[in-house]
Amino acid sequence: MKKSLVTLTSIAAVSVMLAACGSEESGEEQNQGSGEEEAAEQEEQSSEEGEGQNEEEHNGKIDAPEDVAVQGLADHYHTGDEVTLTAELEEDIDSDHWHWYEKAADSEEWEPIAGQESAEYTGEAENDGQEVKAVIYDEDHEPHAQSAPVEIAIDDHEDEEGHSHDLSEDEQRIYDGYFEDEEVEERELTDWEGDWQSVYPYLQDGDLDEVFEHKAEEDDEMTAEEYKEYYEEGYETNVERIIFDGSQATFFENGEEHTGTYVSDGYEILEYEAGNRGVRYVYKLDGEAEGMPQYIQFSDHDVTPADAHHFHLYWGDDREALLDEVENWPTYYPSDMDEDEIVHEMTAH
Repeated sequence: MKKSLVTLTSIAAVSVMLAACGSEESGEEQNQGSGEEEAAEQEEQSSEEGEGQNEEEHNGKIDAPEDVAVQGLADHYHTGDEVTLTAELEEDIDSDHWHWYEKAADSEEWEPIAGQESAEYTGEAENDGQEVKAVIYDEDHEPHAQSAPVEIAIDDHEDEEGHSHDLSEDEQRIYDGYFEDEEVEERELTDWEGDWQSVYPYLQDGDLDEVFEHKAEEDDEMTAEEYKEYYEEGYETNVERIIFDGSQATFFENGEEHTGTYVSDGYEILEYEAGNRGVRYVYKLDGEAEGMPQYIQFSDHDVTPADAHHFHLYWGDDREALLDEVENWPTYYPSDMDEDEIVHEMTAH
C-alpha cells in the first residue's frame, strides 16, 4: 500500500511540473506573437504617419516654376491602358523628392497620387480628361519646380453618336456574312469618305503579329504563322493610301497620285465556299482618268448605309473578274490611326 501511494504521489508531482512548463511555454508563445503583432502595427502606423507627415510638411504647396518636362504621353489611350510618364528637370538639384498630382476633368483641386514618389509615373487610363503633373521638392520640403499639366485623353473609337464598335447580335451575324437578300440596301460612295491607309506595311513590319497570335488562340484552324501568310496574300498592295472625297477617289501609289470620279454601278451578293456571304458595292469610273481603274468594289461587312470604319477594296478594268477575286483584298483603316489602334480594332472582332 505504501509503495502504491509513493508511486501515485510521484506521478502527480511530475504532472504538475509538466503543466507548469507547458503554461510557461504557452505564455512565451503568446508574448512572442503579441510582440510581433505590435511590431507590425507600429510599422504600419509609422508608415502612415510618415506619409501624412510628408503631406503636412508640403502643406499642400505645389506651385513652382514650370521647369519640369513630362515625357511619354501618348496622343490618346484606350480605357485600361497603362500610362507611363517620366518627369525630367531642366537642371540638376540635390534632391530626388518627387510627387505626382492629379485633377479630374470636373474638379478644380489637385490631389496627391498615392505611391507615386519618383520621377517615374505608372498608372491606368480610367478617366478621360484627367490631368497629371509632377512636382519636385527641395530638402526643405519646398516645391522647387513643377511640370505643366498633361491630359490623359481616352478614345475608345466611338462614332459621332457615341456608339462603340461592340456589335449587337444581328450586327455580328451580318458582319460574319449571314444575312437575307432583303436586308441588303444601296449605298453611296460617301460611306467611305475620308483618308485611308493600307495595313500591308504594318504586316510587313511585324506590327500585326499580335493579331495573328490572337486569332490562333481563338481557334485551332491555323497557327499564327499560317494566319500571317494568309493575310499577307490578302493585304498585299502597292496603293499605300486612298482618299475618298464626295464622288472622287485619289490613289497614292509609289510616290504618285491619281484621281478619278466614280458613280454607283449597283451591288453584288457573293456566295462563299465557307457557307457565308458577302456584298460588293461597285462603282464605275465616270469618264476617263489617267492611272485610275474602271471599277472599284468595296466590302466592309455592312449591307446597309453606314460610315465605314475599315474596308477591303478591289479594283481593275474587268467588273466580273473582280467579283471572282477572293484571295487578294487590300485593306484600309483611317490614316490617323497608329499601329496600336489598328491592332486594338482587329482583335476586337
